[in-house]
Amino acid sequence: MMDDLSPERIARLRHNLLAWYDRHRRDLPWRDQPDPYRVWISEVMLQQTQVTTVLPYYERFLGRFPTLEDLAAAPLDAVLKAWEGLGYYARARHLHAAARQVLADYGGRLPPSYAALRRLPGLGDYTAGALASIAFGERVPAVDGNVKRVLARLFAVTDAVTRGAAARRLRAIAADLVPPDRPGDFNQAMMELGATICTPGSPRCLLCPIQAECIGLAQGVQESLPIKAPRRAQPHYDVTAAVIRADDGRLLIAQRKPEAMLGGLWEFPGGKCHPGETLPDCLRREIREELGLEIEVGRYLTTIRHSYTHFRISLHVFECRHLDGYPHALDCAAWRWALPGDLKELAFPATDRKIIQILE
Repeated sequence: MMDDLSPERIARLRHNLLAWYDRHRRDLPWRDQPDPYRVWISEVMLQQTQVTTVLPYYERFLGRFPTLEDLAAAPLDAVLKAWEGLGYYARARHLHAAARQVLADYGGRLPPSYAALRRLPGLGDYTAGALASIAFGERVPAVDGNVKRVLARLFAVTDAVTRGAAARRLRAIAADLVPPDRPGDFNQAMMELGATICTPGSPRCLLCPIQAECIGLAQGVQESLPIKAPRRAQPHYDVTAAVIRADDGRLLIAQRKPEAMLGGLWEFPGGKCHPGETLPDCLRREIREELGLEIEVGRYLTTIRHSYTHFRISLHVFECRHLDGYPHALDCAAWRWALPGDLKELAFPATDRKIIQILE
């Protein structure tokens, strides 16, 4: 154990933080009913997403899939539709796959240990630790971005905390701090402190229940912590999309492959431009490669700009006319002709939802 983690200091941290949590914790629906399934859904939704954004999605998702069995029995399309707008769609795909695995391997009951949970699709160190501690009372840490920030300030960690030795050090500290009793409450208290008091900008140190233990505050460096690795410049890509109408008004849409980014979602077909390629040339090539069709690129409709985690795109949208060929799923999971009114029943990325709004 580290020199600055004496038994006395650990005891003070635990006591003061849990006492604060008991008085000030937010009233959240997954805390009212700490059923393992409900805790799991909440923790997956809360990855990289704020509580205020998650709340309406959580209620709707649980209304649509109230049990793990309901989630496992649902088609992936329905799960993605319920998730639509929440982003990071791999989370929804992993939820669905894990629910089916739990039903097959554990009779529909989530396994009650960190080690077993960690083997399920989509359950990394944080989610498995949060679920094991909150739902099953296992003494394991749950280190998300909020907890890393709290610990980096509390122990004045001046190395980049997102990876390497500093990340391992924070996890080791977190593991030492978790009490044998109330491990789930303690982990939630750490997250709550980071979300409401020890915030990224202008931490509210005067209100912090563990300010007396904070080395970063004592040194006056709390606002400069945690140190993060320098961010790389985000690349930008030009992407095209085709609005292809049949004579009866139906629209040609394609479903992204499950293993692809935004896998399982429907979209207007198209793709990324090659260097030196014009937008119409790109679109003709992409539709040929993706669906085996020859098209005529017609009227320009709009450009939609969107940022993802690691890159940005400009999506250039054109009306196109089908010239020759029959659609085949050459570089997509599936295709269909859909009436405009049917599009609201399917899950689309945010960019394609904007195309639909323009068409409407």
